[in-house]
Amino acid sequence: MTEIARAESWEALRDAHRWDIPARYNIAWDICDKWAAREPGRLALIHPHAGGVREYSFGELKQLSDRLANMLAAHGVARGDRVGVLLPQSPEALLTHLAAYKLGAVVVPLFTQFGADGLLYRIGHSGVSALVTDDANLPKIAEIRDGLGGLRHVFSVTGASDHALPFWPLLEKASDSLAMADTGPDDPAFISYTSGTTGPPKGALHGHRVLLGHVPGVQAVHEFFPRPGDRMWTPADWAWMGGLCNIAMPSLRFGVPLVAFRMERFDPEEAFALMARHGVRNVFFPPTALKLMRRVENPGRFGHALRSVGSGGESLGAETVEWGREAFGLTINEFYGQTECNIVLANCASIMEVRLGSMGKPTPGSDVTILDAEGNELPPGETGEIAIHKRDAAMFLGYWQEPEKTAEKFVGPWMRTGDEGSRDAEGYFWFGSRTDDVITSSGYRVGPSEIEHCLAAHPAVTVAACIGVPDPVRTEVVRAFVKLSPGVNGSPELEEELRLHVRSRLSPHVAPRQVTFVDEIPTTATGKLLRRELRRKALDGEI
Repeated sequence: MTEIARAESWEALRDAHRWDIPARYNIAWDICDKWAAREPGRLALIHPHAGGVREYSFGELKQLSDRLANMLAAHGVARGDRVGVLLPQSPEALLTHLAAYKLGAVVVPLFTQFGADGLLYRIGHSGVSALVTDDANLPKIAEIRDGLGGLRHVFSVTGASDHALPFWPLLEKASDSLAMADTGPDDPAFISYTSGTTGPPKGALHGHRVLLGHVPGVQAVHEFFPRPGDRMWTPADWAWMGGLCNIAMPSLRFGVPLVAFRMERFDPEEAFALMARHGVRNVFFPPTALKLMRRVENPGRFGHALRSVGSGGESLGAETVEWGREAFGLTINEFYGQTECNIVLANCASIMEVRLGSMGKPTPGSDVTILDAEGNELPPGETGEIAIHKRDAAMFLGYWQEPEKTAEKFVGPWMRTGDEGSRDAEGYFWFGSRTDDVITSSGYRVGPSEIEHCLAAHPAVTVAACIGVPDPVRTEVVRAFVKLSPGVNGSPELEEELRLHVRSRLSPHVAPRQVTFVDEIPTTATGKLLRRELRRKALDGEI
């Protein structure tokens, strides 16, 4: 069975698991329509907002998403077309996912903090033909619309404008009679963009089975989820795998109410208060959020009552895990995964020893190993590259329009992660470092190439190179080394201008925290940036 049941040990849990992937499968049916048929009044979504709290039943979500699917179809969206979602956690974001899946269309989740350049690439590269957004993000779309010839329709959930059609009025006029597309588990469902060290971001294309692939890991991390009274929330945006596939989709699949609320800027006290106010019992916190929450005095005063906490993206460290036991009354279960294949290593404190600093053991249905440079498996205790077997149900279908990059990701049956690590004799995996130059900051994987191209587009810059440098809260922050154009002098004002340039054009979460002006940037004989040399000099205090 794809789902897991409580066992006496992790090994027994793995031994009992079998992937059970149906021949025909659609995410929208699994997270919405099956519940609407069984219990239409069952609570599905809780949406706190400025005007109060709005609750949605599964029956309402089905009716609204059927209407939306018909509305999108009336505007030309068909099977295989890409539909962009540029919204924070909200009912409209969820409805757009559901409607697109029901049509057999492909969702492109887009982070609302992306600037115009970040959106231009992702929307253009994926070929989005219809986009759902709001007034807060419309100016960015208006700025780049001329460069997006394939984008036929933009819908705004906050009403009509010169640049968008009205989402709700058009939805309400549409029929709620819909025949869902007949999809299989390998039919495309969504494209999640991931950062790399060379070239622009790559679009990891996932099939509908990706949700089933997450089920065992999510259930283990959340201590045999679901249990009576469970209720899920995460501060992580649904535009990322962590928010979408670790929390939003699994919660609804199991009929567990999902809280939809994302702060513009994470407020640790508000997080504690929100969980208490809405009875949240299960949560995914990125490590940076937990480090900020550690600063809150006497967190028990908020009255939260969590049953499970998962965290992933980077190691928490012993101090944060110990703090979690005090603050939450439980052990935080760390896990590991990537955009291409997520939640493949995990901890489950109730049936296994949690070894501080470890990412845990392979989840039921996932096979993970350590490879040497030639692609051979290494024995316990040896350091090499973490790799995931391609038969994992959460494995991506490939990079959108990049078969060569997809092929490069694999060696034999194993998907290379680009992460170095090791496993011990008992099967626990330990993270070492990245084998490439990806920066891990506040739980995000940040590719330096996109930032470097953005900086180089500024008239004051000839060339730029970016690395990650250690930070006690964010794990790493982006540091940019910039060679200025002839006749341009460095200054604190120019440093700030370059930071703001990246912040506005790409996204605040990738903007460099430090900008250093240099006379030369080291490169190879063929002109490739030597970021490792810059990192060495930075850590040694030479620059």
